[in-house]
Amino acid sequence: MAGNNNDLMRGNPPGILLIRSMRRKDWSLKTYKYVVLLITFIAYTSYHASRKPSSIVKSVLHPHTFLNETFSNPWPIGPIFAKKETLGPTDLGKSRKKGWEPFNDDDGTSKLGEIDVAFLACYSIGMYVAGHLGDSLDLRLFLTTGMIGSGIFVGLFGMGYFWKVHAFWFYLLMQMVAGLFQATGWPSVVAVIGNWFGKRKRGLIMGIWNAHTSVGNISGSLMAAGVLEYGWGWSFIVPGGFIFFAGIMVYLLLPAYPEDVGFPCPNRPSSEDSLSPINDEEAQRVKENMGENGQSYNVPRVGSGSRTSVGLLDACLIPGVIPFALCLFFSKLVAYTFLYWLPFYLSRTAIGGEYVSVKSAGNLSALFDVGGIVGGILAGHLSDKLDARATTAASFMYAAIPSMLLYRKYGGASKFMNIFLMMIAGLFVNGPYALITTAVSADLGTHSSLKGDSRALATVTAIIDGTGSMGAALGPLLTGFLSTKGWDAVFIMLVVGALSAGLLLSRLVLVELSEKFSKHLACGQHNNGGSASQPLLRDQR
Repeated sequence: MAGNNNDLMRGNPPGILLIRSMRRKDWSLKTYKYVVLLITFIAYTSYHASRKPSSIVKSVLHPHTFLNETFSNPWPIGPIFAKKETLGPTDLGKSRKKGWEPFNDDDGTSKLGEIDVAFLACYSIGMYVAGHLGDSLDLRLFLTTGMIGSGIFVGLFGMGYFWKVHAFWFYLLMQMVAGLFQATGWPSVVAVIGNWFGKRKRGLIMGIWNAHTSVGNISGSLMAAGVLEYGWGWSFIVPGGFIFFAGIMVYLLLPAYPEDVGFPCPNRPSSEDSLSPINDEEAQRVKENMGENGQSYNVPRVGSGSRTSVGLLDACLIPGVIPFALCLFFSKLVAYTFLYWLPFYLSRTAIGGEYVSVKSAGNLSALFDVGGIVGGILAGHLSDKLDARATTAASFMYAAIPSMLLYRKYGGASKFMNIFLMMIAGLFVNGPYALITTAVSADLGTHSSLKGDSRALATVTAIIDGTGSMGAALGPLLTGFLSTKGWDAVFIMLVVGALSAGLLLSRLVLVELSEKFSKHLACGQHNNGGSASQPLLRDQR
């Protein structure tokens, strides 16, 4: 009984305690890692799914034209392409009588942009606080609270439809509070993954794992579009319910720290710069076998609630944090503009001589995130192979510029061309965004200057992603205004953002390239005593 009480005090999830008692033995280390990957994947999938509805319902709240919404064979809700009546002065005049007050006036797109920026501004501000709290509190309980709170307020936004709410302040307030709760997600899940996995192959592992962002966008689009015909309020309630119940799953099954279930942390001070497969795997297997055979876990407990956190200023001084944070500002500006406005853009742009319906635009926009999944995995794998996070991220941002311009110019030529160019743009836009918010954040959060204290993981992740979220707030806001002047202006903004993101990493890229060149010259003359792992994250003068 005493052992069970200790498990509860140490943050051992009740669901795992129940499974352990039923199986009469514990899971292996590998099983725990799979469980952590799966639970955090589902958790952040639900976060992104709950952010997607606002982009799906934009064209319903502020319609510019009547749509031919009669469907026969759904995919899975309706055909990917459905004809829409040609835009004209008569349609624009009639459309003002449709939509949802207060978004159906002439300034409707601006108000929709303000709703987006309210969410993202609160998300960004809350991120800095959430990161510090995540390093100070029990990550599992903190994440659970954020997910349940997010589900409630996303659902309340949708209830405005059923309550016949037409006050702008109501929708603004719901998005602001939802943004604060959503800020708990990213620092927490990256910290959990960083706690369980060492640096070896981190880019590839986290690149694959980061597919939850795109899977969340896709599932959110399909959920929101799937119930849209029953009223736009359901497009918020269903994803809100998804994240609510995912939060309960996190509470029951997610061990935030290896120590919470009897395993040592892979980010220990003594081996920070020399983690190898033996240090990260075999040593932990020995501890695991000792625990299983002896029925006791004599592992130093520094898990949930027993570490000291790192201050924001100290975290900012870690080499590489500021450049990557500023780069992510512009990277997320580009990525979130697509996240919030791509369905709206697709429903307003002729593709192969015809327009797509609101539902179909939501379904079609999911293909951008399919490209994003490939981009995240590719960026992570290349950064591992090249040992160059900054060079990989900058290269992807530069490649995003021509891909976006090609999509704008030729995306309307045909359906095939639109899909192909959209996926290519998604690959290059989401690749560096995924790399910086996952592997780079985890690398910096376990930097050698911290002496192995992984309690900096959530704080560093919050600084980088919080700064990036300021750009994520700015992009959709500017798009709300620029789209009224024409979509060319929006794409110019996106190109400037991508170029700025790449240029901000120039110094780190030069450091990486110079180190590679120096090692190449020194090869065969003497052994390089320094660690080749993550040269861009070393102390740079």
